[in-house]
Amino acid sequence: MDISLLQPNWKIEKIEFASLPGERLRSAGCNARKGVHGKSVPTPLAQVTINGLTGFGWSRITREQAGALVGAPLSLVFTEEGQIRPEFWGIEFPLYDWIGKLVQKPVYQLIARQALDPENRFTVTCYDTSLYIDDLHLEKDPEAVELIQSEAVDGWSRGHRHFKIKVGRGARFMPLPAGMKRDIDIILGVREAVGADANIMIDANNGYNLNLTKEVLTATKSANLYWIEEPFHEDVEFYTDLKEWMLKENFKTLISDGEGLASPMLVDWAKQGIIDVIQYDTRDYGFSRWQELGKTLDAAGIRSAPHNYGSSFGNYATCHLAAAIDGFQFAEWDEIAVPGLDASAYIIQEGRLQVPLLPGFGLNLDQQYFARKVKEDGWIIHS
Repeated sequence: MDISLLQPNWKIEKIEFASLPGERLRSAGCNARKGVHGKSVPTPLAQVTINGLTGFGWSRITREQAGALVGAPLSLVFTEEGQIRPEFWGIEFPLYDWIGKLVQKPVYQLIARQALDPENRFTVTCYDTSLYIDDLHLEKDPEAVELIQSEAVDGWSRGHRHFKIKVGRGARFMPLPAGMKRDIDIILGVREAVGADANIMIDANNGYNLNLTKEVLTATKSANLYWIEEPFHEDVEFYTDLKEWMLKENFKTLISDGEGLASPMLVDWAKQGIIDVIQYDTRDYGFSRWQELGKTLDAAGIRSAPHNYGSSFGNYATCHLAAAIDGFQFAEWDEIAVPGLDASAYIIQEGRLQVPLLPGFGLNLDQQYFARKVKEDGWIIHS
């Protein structure tokens, strides 16, 4: 990243923090492990001020941690190569937003692996991640299928053309045979609802075992799944067996993992050819770390699909991250409205997200509203 316009003696003058409320379009149900996720999604934001200019972004930084950063000169914040030093990763999203505003460029242009046409809109393939286990109140499988189909159709009406379905009902919330049957019926039902050209992924959140995974894949082979995500806890023996079986049975479905414990072993297994897609989280794994990891994965021919769920800001940040990774697959889109945060410049059409040609992350923060939230239950640290 080019930091030639930065003056090394500029300092972090102020860090402000507040958590803004957020709400999904509809309540998100269960996954294989956890109960109802609901509609409410808090959005923790930090805003940094450097040389009188502000940048903001997702952050979990504490007041105490911020106190150790305020007053630091930029010579300590950035390396000579333009990377944010690990000590400041807690505010990396605000810092990237700040730099983008300073140089009047979107973040994706700052981190792109290849030169991008500044006059053309940058677009990223995305998928609707909202098809949760929302049907447990329904006794009959056809009614459950119709419900999840209706959710997919709703996503289609909002511009999505690719969808991820939560499965694993038999792991906790339904008897195993009944849960497996409903998983299978819903996968086939969603394929029927969205047509043959849509990419469909399933996510078991470690709710299957090896044999159950094979059973579901066999029963839904006609659905031509793009990937199966986290079928079971990371296990090299199970994954080796699954990959060998899938090759033998001529499955084109990919295996993806990495959301949960972000096991570093997954990259090694991917290099061995038994994992196809790495999914460490955009926020928790980190924006800076993902850029470096993306280079490693690209060099090895491994696909990347950074995980994002439960964060409106993660939606937008993941789209910018796509510019830094050649093997980027999809942005995971969890639709969340956040009062005071204007993201209207992001537009989904025909399964692709149009990323705004605006400075930083292309978001507008209502400063009066944010200041009120800071005063109510946030904090400010000055130099």
